[in-house]
Amino acid sequence: MSRSLIILGSTGSIGTQALQVIAAHPERFDVVGLAAGGSNLDLLAEQILTYQPEDVALAGDAEALRARVEARAREAGATPPAVRISSGPDAVAALAGSGADLVLNGITGSVGLGPTLAALRAGSTLALANKESLVAGGPLVRAAQRRPNQIVPVDSEHSAIAQALRGGRREEVRRLVLTASGGPFRGRTRDELAAVTPAQALAHPNFDMGLVVTTNSATMVNKGLEVIEAHVLFDVPLAQIEVVIHPEQQIHSMVEFHDGSTIAQLGPPRMLVPIALGLSWPERLEDVDAPTDWSVPQNWQFHPLDDEAFPAVALARAAAESGGTHPAVYNAANEECVQAFHAGRLPFTGIVDTVAHVVAEHTDTNQSATGELTLAQVARAESRARSRARELIG
Repeated sequence: MSRSLIILGSTGSIGTQALQVIAAHPERFDVVGLAAGGSNLDLLAEQILTYQPEDVALAGDAEALRARVEARAREAGATPPAVRISSGPDAVAALAGSGADLVLNGITGSVGLGPTLAALRAGSTLALANKESLVAGGPLVRAAQRRPNQIVPVDSEHSAIAQALRGGRREEVRRLVLTASGGPFRGRTRDELAAVTPAQALAHPNFDMGLVVTTNSATMVNKGLEVIEAHVLFDVPLAQIEVVIHPEQQIHSMVEFHDGSTIAQLGPPRMLVPIALGLSWPERLEDVDAPTDWSVPQNWQFHPLDDEAFPAVALARAAAESGGTHPAVYNAANEECVQAFHAGRLPFTGIVDTVAHVVAEHTDTNQSATGELTLAQVARAESRARSRARELIG
């Protein structure tokens, strides 16, 4: 029996690979909704014609998309599909909360938090690739869950941990070990990072993940976000979550148990398997990706994280330990700094330095009557963080 599916961020890296998985297993999924930012209307129009969703949510101009769909249909000699296209600030969250069996959140940035909460409250299973949801609003996400295992992680590291955890009981876990490629600047000192250019920061050795995520990989902010994400997802103390540099990215992450054994999940450095598992969990789809070729000699390396050159992970831990809206501030300030770096207004090392300054200054205010975190409080903290980061950048 097929599952109704909504894909948020359908034209991005996660969304397009998810549709690749779905195309290979069309009997398993019924794509009823798509959402995108609107930067690639041609691709979105093609997806609409191919998958015939009932609803599409767009951050951009709905009429421009409708015209593009009609034009592509005429080119193909087909009748334009009767799709409902909505736009505006609440359109994506409304689509996410419409009650599909499964929602894949592949949006980048903290803008994904609202759709994450909407999907959970509607009772949908959430395949989550938007790590910022858990960073900015971890307590809100936990409170919105209606059942165990409602969230299935799609990030390769957290998918690996979820798979490895099936090999033992939670009370037997000693620590989680997140692997990191080290990005394009592995082994460089802080002084050597000062003159890094935007083009160099985007030259990731293994992945093309878009401007923000690829830059976050270069600064190691991405791994800091993933430490917080693992803490929220698996309810493991921050002190029991480690990061190790593994340049080949064949091992996606590991779980160490209290008897001294370690279970690792491995495979080629691609996202198809974690995306497919996010869609089919706890089952595995057939022939999703080619396995590791064990007939080829290979050498795998592991190195400790250089916290002096890459302080972003330690800063993320400190933000998470402070709690409240500090993780949201960490993420929001970083998003602002990444844009400034690519605009030539901030040096590479200034990204994390500025984030650290904003986080250090931040204090939680406007608590709710119950003392619990609210979505409005997160939004205010993010707005202040972005504003303060812009002031510091000048």
